[in-house]
Amino acid sequence: MEDFNSYFSSAFLGKKIIITGGTTGIGRAAAILLSSLGAQCLICGRNQQQIDETLDAIAAKNVRGGTGIAVDISSSEGIKSLFSQADDQLGGLDILINNAALGFGSITDGEYEDWQYILNTNLLAYMACSREAINRFRPLGMGQIINIGSMSAEVREDGNAVYVATKTGIQGFSAALRKEVNPLGIKVSLIEPGAVDTDMQAGSSEDKIQQINKQEMLPAADIAWAIAFCIAQPPASDVVSLQIRPHLQLI
Repeated sequence: MEDFNSYFSSAFLGKKIIITGGTTGIGRAAAILLSSLGAQCLICGRNQQQIDETLDAIAAKNVRGGTGIAVDISSSEGIKSLFSQADDQLGGLDILINNAALGFGSITDGEYEDWQYILNTNLLAYMACSREAINRFRPLGMGQIINIGSMSAEVREDGNAVYVATKTGIQGFSAALRKEVNPLGIKVSLIEPGAVDTDMQAGSSEDKIQQINKQEMLPAADIAWAIAFCIAQPPASDVVSLQIRPHLQLI
Protein backbone atom coordinates (compact mmCIF):
# COMPACT_ATOMS: atom_id res chain seq x y z
CA MET A 1 0.00 0.00 0.00
CA GLU A 2 1.75 3.14 -1.19
CA ASP A 3 -0.72 5.77 0.01
CA PHE A 4 -2.51 4.85 3.24
CA ASN A 5 -4.56 8.05 3.39
CA SER A 6 -5.93 7.52 -0.10
CA TYR A 7 -6.67 3.85 0.57
CA PHE A 8 -8.34 4.53 3.93
CA SER A 9 -10.57 7.27 2.54
CA SER A 10 -11.93 4.91 -0.13
CA ALA A 11 -12.15 1.73 1.96
CA PHE A 12 -15.68 2.46 3.21
CA LEU A 13 -17.34 4.00 0.15
CA GLY A 14 -20.56 2.19 -0.63
CA LYS A 15 -19.92 -0.62 1.88
CA LYS A 16 -23.19 -2.19 3.00
CA ILE A 17 -23.04 -2.80 6.74
CA ILE A 18 -25.37 -4.22 9.39
CA ILE A 19 -24.72 -3.07 12.96
CA THR A 20 -26.64 -4.86 15.68
CA GLY A 21 -27.20 -2.81 18.80
CA GLY A 22 -26.58 0.25 16.67
CA THR A 23 -28.57 2.74 18.74
CA THR A 24 -26.38 3.24 21.81
CA GLY A 25 -22.76 3.06 22.89
CA ILE A 26 -20.29 1.38 20.55
CA GLY A 27 -22.88 0.53 17.90
CA ARG A 28 -24.16 4.08 17.69
CA ALA A 29 -20.65 5.51 17.49
CA ALA A 30 -19.75 3.01 14.77
CA ALA A 31 -22.86 3.82 12.74
CA ILE A 32 -22.11 7.54 12.84
CA LEU A 33 -18.43 7.12 11.98
CA LEU A 34 -18.82 4.55 9.20
CA SER A 35 -21.67 6.48 7.60
CA SER A 36 -19.57 9.64 7.65
CA LEU A 37 -16.82 7.67 5.86
CA GLY A 38 -19.19 6.70 3.06
CA ALA A 39 -20.74 3.39 4.17
CA GLN A 40 -24.42 2.47 4.05
CA CYS A 41 -25.38 1.30 7.53
CA LEU A 42 -28.47 -0.55 8.69
CA ILE A 43 -28.76 -0.39 12.46
CA CYS A 44 -31.08 -2.31 14.71
CA GLY A 45 -32.21 -1.90 18.29
CA ARG A 46 -35.26 -2.47 20.44
CA ASN A 47 -36.19 1.19 20.85
CA GLN A 48 -37.52 3.18 17.89
CA GLN A 49 -36.77 6.54 19.55
CA GLN A 50 -33.10 5.62 19.94
CA ILE A 51 -33.00 4.47 16.31
CA ASP A 52 -34.42 7.81 15.19
CA GLU A 53 -31.95 9.74 17.35
CA THR A 54 -29.02 7.82 15.87
CA LEU A 55 -30.25 8.33 12.30
CA ASP A 56 -30.65 12.04 13.07
CA ALA A 57 -27.05 12.13 14.31
CA ILE A 58 -25.92 10.51 11.06
CA ALA A 59 -27.94 13.00 9.01
CA ALA A 60 -26.38 15.85 11.00
CA LYS A 61 -23.03 14.87 9.46
CA ASN A 62 -24.52 15.83 6.08
CA VAL A 63 -24.31 12.25 4.83
CA ARG A 64 -26.92 9.81 3.58
CA GLY A 65 -25.96 6.43 4.86
CA GLY A 66 -28.31 5.33 7.59
CA THR A 67 -31.45 3.26 7.97
CA GLY A 68 -32.81 1.36 10.93
CA ILE A 69 -35.23 -1.26 12.17
CA ALA A 70 -36.72 -1.80 15.63
CA VAL A 71 -36.29 -5.51 16.30
CA ASP A 72 -35.38 -7.88 19.12
CA ILE A 73 -32.63 -10.20 17.86
CA SER A 74 -32.98 -12.55 20.83
CA SER A 75 -35.40 -14.51 18.61
CA SER A 76 -35.00 -16.16 15.22
CA GLU A 77 -37.98 -14.16 13.96
CA GLY A 78 -36.24 -10.91 14.87
CA ILE A 79 -33.05 -11.95 13.08
CA LYS A 80 -34.98 -12.96 9.96
CA SER A 81 -36.70 -9.56 9.98
CA LEU A 82 -33.35 -7.79 10.28
CA PHE A 83 -31.79 -9.55 7.31
CA SER A 84 -34.94 -9.26 5.23
CA GLN A 85 -34.77 -5.51 5.84
CA ALA A 86 -31.09 -5.54 4.86
CA ASP A 87 -31.91 -7.28 1.58
CA ASP A 88 -34.59 -4.69 0.83
CA GLN A 89 -32.83 -1.55 2.07
CA LEU A 90 -29.18 -2.28 1.33
CA GLY A 91 -29.57 -4.60 -1.64
CA GLY A 92 -26.69 -6.74 -0.42
CA LEU A 93 -24.22 -7.03 2.43
CA ASP A 94 -20.48 -6.51 2.78
CA ILE A 95 -19.93 -6.38 6.55
CA LEU A 96 -21.73 -7.61 9.66
CA ILE A 97 -20.88 -5.98 12.99
CA ASN A 98 -22.19 -8.16 15.83
CA ASN A 99 -22.42 -5.70 18.70
CA ALA A 100 -25.77 -5.99 20.52
CA ALA A 101 -25.32 -7.17 24.09
CA LEU A 102 -26.85 -6.83 27.53
CA GLY A 103 -25.10 -6.75 30.87
CA PHE A 104 -25.82 -9.24 33.63
CA GLY A 105 -24.24 -10.16 36.93
CA SER A 106 -23.97 -13.31 39.02
CA ILE A 107 -25.61 -16.67 38.40
CA THR A 108 -27.24 -16.12 41.79
CA ASP A 109 -29.18 -13.23 40.25
CA GLY A 110 -32.32 -13.76 38.20
CA GLU A 111 -33.87 -16.99 36.99
CA TYR A 112 -33.48 -19.40 34.07
CA GLU A 113 -35.59 -17.25 31.74
CA ASP A 114 -33.43 -14.20 32.51
CA TRP A 115 -30.20 -16.05 31.71
CA GLN A 116 -31.75 -17.50 28.56
CA TYR A 117 -32.63 -14.04 27.27
CA ILE A 118 -29.07 -12.84 27.90
CA LEU A 119 -27.59 -15.88 26.15
CA ASN A 120 -29.95 -15.45 23.21
CA THR A 121 -28.99 -11.80 22.84
CA ASN A 122 -25.29 -11.89 23.67
CA LEU A 123 -24.24 -15.18 22.05
CA LEU A 124 -26.87 -16.98 19.97
CA ALA A 125 -27.69 -13.78 18.06
CA TYR A 126 -24.01 -13.46 17.12
CA MET A 127 -24.10 -17.02 15.81
CA ALA A 128 -27.39 -16.69 13.95
CA CYS A 129 -26.53 -13.31 12.43
CA SER A 130 -23.18 -14.70 11.32
CA ARG A 131 -24.95 -17.60 9.59
CA GLU A 132 -27.27 -15.19 7.76
CA ALA A 133 -24.32 -13.05 6.72
CA ILE A 134 -22.30 -16.04 5.53
CA ASN A 135 -25.22 -17.14 3.35
CA ARG A 136 -24.98 -13.76 1.62
CA PHE A 137 -21.17 -13.61 1.51
CA ARG A 138 -20.58 -17.12 0.14
CA PRO A 139 -21.72 -16.44 -3.45
CA LEU A 140 -19.53 -13.31 -3.53
CA GLY A 141 -16.42 -15.04 -2.23
CA MET A 142 -15.88 -12.17 0.21
CA GLY A 143 -17.29 -10.45 3.30
CA GLN A 144 -16.38 -9.53 6.85
CA ILE A 145 -17.76 -10.29 10.29
CA ILE A 146 -16.64 -8.13 13.21
CA ASN A 147 -17.60 -9.44 16.64
CA ILE A 148 -17.53 -7.05 19.58
CA GLY A 149 -16.50 -9.06 22.61
CA SER A 150 -15.12 -7.86 25.92
CA MET A 151 -11.98 -7.98 28.03
CA SER A 152 -14.29 -9.73 30.53
CA ALA A 153 -13.49 -12.90 28.57
CA GLU A 154 -9.90 -12.53 29.79
CA VAL A 155 -10.39 -10.93 33.21
CA ARG A 156 -13.41 -13.05 34.22
CA GLU A 157 -14.31 -10.68 37.01
CA ASP A 158 -16.08 -11.77 40.18
CA GLY A 159 -19.85 -11.32 40.34
CA ASN A 160 -20.32 -11.20 36.56
CA ALA A 161 -20.50 -14.89 35.66
CA VAL A 162 -23.41 -14.75 33.22
CA TYR A 163 -21.98 -11.89 31.15
CA VAL A 164 -18.50 -13.44 31.28
CA ALA A 165 -19.91 -16.72 29.97
CA THR A 166 -21.36 -15.01 26.90
CA LYS A 167 -18.22 -13.01 26.12
CA THR A 168 -15.99 -16.05 26.59
CA GLY A 169 -18.30 -17.88 24.22
CA ILE A 170 -17.89 -15.12 21.62
CA GLN A 171 -14.13 -15.42 21.94
CA GLY A 172 -14.19 -19.14 21.18
CA PHE A 173 -16.85 -18.80 18.49
CA SER A 174 -14.84 -16.14 16.67
CA ALA A 175 -11.66 -18.23 16.67
CA ALA A 176 -13.38 -21.35 15.33
CA LEU A 177 -15.53 -19.45 12.83
CA ARG A 178 -12.48 -17.77 11.33
CA LYS A 179 -10.98 -21.17 10.50
CA GLU A 180 -14.24 -22.25 8.85
CA VAL A 181 -14.87 -19.21 6.66
CA ASN A 182 -11.44 -17.80 5.81
CA PRO A 183 -11.17 -20.29 2.90
CA LEU A 184 -14.43 -18.81 1.58
CA GLY A 185 -12.86 -15.34 1.42
CA ILE A 186 -14.66 -14.16 4.56
CA LYS A 187 -12.78 -12.28 7.27
CA VAL A 188 -13.55 -12.56 10.99
CA SER A 189 -12.28 -10.02 13.52
CA LEU A 190 -12.80 -10.01 17.28
CA ILE A 191 -12.55 -6.71 19.16
CA GLU A 192 -12.41 -6.95 22.96
CA PRO A 193 -12.74 -3.56 24.68
CA GLY A 194 -12.12 -2.81 28.31
CA ALA A 195 -14.25 -0.21 30.10
CA VAL A 196 -16.20 1.88 27.59
CA ASP A 197 -18.78 4.62 28.12
CA THR A 198 -21.93 2.63 27.34
CA ASP A 199 -25.26 1.97 29.03
CA MET A 200 -23.80 -1.18 30.58
CA GLN A 201 -21.37 0.81 32.72
CA ALA A 202 -22.70 1.92 36.07
CA GLY A 203 -22.56 5.57 37.08
CA SER A 204 -23.82 8.91 35.89
CA SER A 205 -22.69 10.68 32.73
CA GLU A 206 -20.58 12.98 34.89
CA ASP A 207 -18.90 10.01 36.58
CA LYS A 208 -18.07 8.46 33.22
CA ILE A 209 -16.62 11.71 31.88
CA GLN A 210 -14.36 11.86 34.94
CA GLN A 211 -13.24 8.28 34.32
CA ILE A 212 -12.51 9.09 30.68
CA ASN A 213 -10.49 12.13 31.71
CA LYS A 214 -8.55 9.96 34.18
CA GLN A 215 -7.88 7.40 31.39
CA GLU A 216 -9.87 4.75 33.24
CA MET A 217 -12.60 4.50 30.60
CA LEU A 218 -12.77 4.93 26.83
CA PRO A 219 -15.36 6.89 24.86
CA ALA A 220 -17.36 4.69 22.51
CA ALA A 221 -15.89 6.57 19.53
CA ASP A 222 -12.49 4.99 20.25
CA ILE A 223 -13.93 1.53 19.61
CA ALA A 224 -15.66 2.81 16.47
CA TRP A 225 -12.22 3.77 15.14
CA ALA A 226 -10.96 0.29 15.98
CA ILE A 227 -13.81 -1.15 13.91
CA ALA A 228 -12.85 1.15 11.05
CA PHE A 229 -9.24 -0.02 11.35
CA CYS A 230 -10.33 -3.65 10.93
CA ILE A 231 -12.41 -2.79 7.87
CA ALA A 232 -9.69 -0.72 6.22
CA GLN A 233 -7.13 -3.52 6.05
CA PRO A 234 -5.92 -4.59 2.59
CA PRO A 235 -7.73 -7.65 1.14
CA ALA A 236 -5.06 -10.15 2.22
CA SER A 237 -4.63 -8.70 5.72
CA ASP A 238 -6.88 -9.74 8.64
CA VAL A 239 -7.07 -8.24 12.11
CA VAL A 240 -7.87 -11.47 13.93
CA SER A 241 -8.05 -10.20 17.51
CA LEU A 242 -7.80 -6.69 18.92
CA GLN A 243 -7.85 -5.95 22.66
CA ILE A 244 -8.31 -2.32 23.68
CA ARG A 245 -8.43 -0.92 27.19
CA PRO A 246 -8.07 2.49 28.80
CA HIS A 247 -4.47 3.31 29.65
CA LEU A 248 -5.10 3.25 33.40
CA GLN A 249 -7.62 0.43 33.58
CA LEU A 250 -5.16 -1.91 35.23
CA ILE A 251 -6.58 -5.31 34.38
